[in-house]
Amino acid sequence: MPFINPEDGHLTVLNLFKTDTRDRVDTLVKEMKAIVDTAAFPGWISSTVHRGEQNPGTANFIQWRGMQDLESRYNDSEFKHHTVPVFREITTYVRLMQTEVELSQRHPALGDVTEVSPERDDYTVIEILGVKPADQGALVDALGTAHSFLVDVPGYRSQSVLRGIRSRNLDGGRGTLAAVGTDNDFVVVYSQWDGKESYDAFRNQADAEWSSARGAFDTKRYSLITSVDWNSYRAVHTRSAAQPVAA
Repeated sequence: MPFINPEDGHLTVLNLFKTDTRDRVDTLVKEMKAIVDTAAFPGWISSTVHRGEQNPGTANFIQWRGMQDLESRYNDSEFKHHTVPVFREITTYVRLMQTEVELSQRHPALGDVTEVSPERDDYTVIEILGVKPADQGALVDALGTAHSFLVDVPGYRSQSVLRGIRSRNLDGGRGTLAAVGTDNDFVVVYSQWDGKESYDAFRNQADAEWSSARGAFDTKRYSLITSVDWNSYRAVHTRSAAQPVAA
């Protein structure tokens, strides 16, 4: 099963898909599973498909050996002429984000390794935080301090912070890949909870009930971010390369 570990040195790609109906989510998941089940790309390590819960959509959490392998995949004829047109047809939004894992923290009672797997019952939340490139490092550092108060929040399991490297979307009617904004202008937060109830209670907690640590964190975070895009997910399918890929 895939693990989130900054020491692995993988290029982590998060492909985010949005659509307008729940029925189309079923089609998205089906198409993504088919790609994952036949993946045999040089440098590909693992893919884990996530189904959107709060809003219709999917996310694919993919690990690669490095940038060159990913670019070879994007330049492949099958990707350009089959994969991209299929997703253009059934989505309203596609964003392909290249990242590196900066930190991954778990509740002390749950061990040291963050696992991504449909065999677990994690309620997963993925946040895409917009940030000015000059503030990206400060935002990563601020997010790292959240663990100090999250360990006391009922239902919290883990938080991983991924530094954005490059982001692309589908370019209008042409269906080609195009850069989004400025390189390094986002940070991804991937967190795991024991259920929707726990996460909603945390998210909707009144400001007056916040700990001083959470208050300081939120003040710092919101002074740095320029936008927030989030959804909740369940991991529904995963597959890894048959043999470990050397870094």
